[in-house]
Amino acid sequence: MTRRRTPRTSVIRLTTGNAARTLNHPFARREPVLALDFGATSVLVTTSGPVTVKDLEFAHQLAREAQRFARSLERSFYGLPDGRGVAA
Repeated sequence: MTRRRTPRTSVIRLTTGNAARTLNHPFARREPVLALDFGATSVLVTTSGPVTVKDLEFAHQLAREAQRFARSLERSFYGLPDGRGVAA
């Protein structure tokens, strides 16, 4: 992660669980929407207009960090640094 240039003014914590899910909504004639659902709360990620290079860069960064998050969860779940073992 890179260092933030501006300080955070607020943090919203959304935890995973039975109701948590992600959905991609591709549309033929407009920009796609990524929905992060946490039960009664949803976060929608989309562009502010036609897709730009910055939008693509953000999408790739989001995918990279989501993959890293998944690997960290796997290591925690299996209890070993290499991700192999039994559930902790």
